[in-house]
Amino acid sequence: MSDRSRIDRLSVDLGQRSYEILIGRGLIAEAGKLMLPLLKQKRVIAITDSNVAPHHLEGLERSVRAAGIAIDSIVLEAGEQTKSFTGLEGLLNQLLEIGIERRTTLVALGGGVIGDLTGFAAAIALRGIDFVQIPTTLLAQVDSSVGGKTGIDTPQGKNLVGAFHQPRLVLADTATLDTLPRRQMLAGYAEVAKYGLINDPQFFSWLESNGVDVIERADGPLRHAVLESCRNKARVVAADEREQDARALLNLGHTFGHALEAECGYSDELLHGEAVAIGMVMAFDLSAQLGLCTLEDAARVQRHLASVGLPTSPTWIDGREWSAERLIRHMGRDKKVQDGRIAFVLAKGIGQAFFPAHAALEEISALLETAIAA
Repeated sequence: MSDRSRIDRLSVDLGQRSYEILIGRGLIAEAGKLMLPLLKQKRVIAITDSNVAPHHLEGLERSVRAAGIAIDSIVLEAGEQTKSFTGLEGLLNQLLEIGIERRTTLVALGGGVIGDLTGFAAAIALRGIDFVQIPTTLLAQVDSSVGGKTGIDTPQGKNLVGAFHQPRLVLADTATLDTLPRRQMLAGYAEVAKYGLINDPQFFSWLESNGVDVIERADGPLRHAVLESCRNKARVVAADEREQDARALLNLGHTFGHALEAECGYSDELLHGEAVAIGMVMAFDLSAQLGLCTLEDAARVQRHLASVGLPTSPTWIDGREWSAERLIRHMGRDKKVQDGRIAFVLAKGIGQAFFPAHAALEEISALLETAIAA
C-alpha cells in the first residue's frame, strides 16, 4: 500500500471534463477505491498487454475486487502493431462479446499503445464510454496518458485516425517503472526533456543536473520529473484541449520523429521516444540553420540528450539506409501540414518553442542530408 500523504495530485482543468492525475508509488494497490467514486456502475474492463500483465494485472484485479467492483480483463499482444485498425477491431469485438454497457468503464493498464488504443475504443464503443488511464511506462506517465489524445497508426502515418476523449482519472504509479527496461526509461525521458525545451528552461537546466538520476529511478528526482512534466502538459491541455494553437507545441521534434518511425515501420528498431529525441535535435538544428536560435542552444540540446544515452542522429541505427526524399514524403502526411506545407515546432532558444514555423523544402532536405550522412 502507498502512503497517501505521498500522493501528488494535479488537476486537468477542462470544465465538466476535468480530472485528476495522481502520482505516487503503489497506486495500483489502491486503484479500486480511487476509481470507485467516479464509476457509473461497479464494473470495469481492464485492457493490458502481454508484457505488462505478468507484472501488474493481478494486483489491479485484486485491488478492484476489494473495492466491490466487478472486473474482466483483456490481454493484447504487446507492440506498436497492436495500435492499428486490426488491433482496434479485435479489441472492440472482445468488448462487445463480453457485453459492455454505456455505464461500463474501461481501464488502460500499460504504455502508450494500450492507452491510445483503449482510449480510442472507449471513444467509439457504444458511441462513447468512460475510461481510466493507469500508465506503466515513463513515456505514458509524462505524456500520452494525459490530455485525451487517443488513436491508432495507419500505413500512411502515426496517429492519423483517432479522437479527443479525456480519461476520468490518471493513476501514475511510479513503482511500475521498477520493471521497465532501461531503453524504455530513456525513451520516456525524451518526452520529459521536451517540456523543458518547449517553455520551461529552468526545468531543462534541472534535468541537465539530474537527468541521469531520473533514468536510474532515484525516487525523488523521478517523482519530480513526472510531476513537473504532467504539470506542464496539464497547463497546455487546459488552454488548448483540441490542439488549435498552443497544444501544438507539445509536438516539438515529432514531425521529424514520426517520419523516422514511419520509415522504420513503427517497429522496435526505433522507439517513439528515441525518434522524438532525434527529432528534437533536428528541430533545434533547423532553428539554428534558420537563424532562430543560437548554435550553442542547438549544441546544448544534442549534448544533454546524448549524455543520458539517447540517440541524437538517424545514424544511431546501424545498417539502415535513409533517404531524405522518403522522410520528406512521410512528413508531408503529418497532421500539422497546413495548406500543403510542412509545419514545424521550432525554437528561438531553450524553452522558447513556437508554432507554426515553415522552411523551404531545400532547407529541410539539406538538414536531413547532413543528419543521415553524419
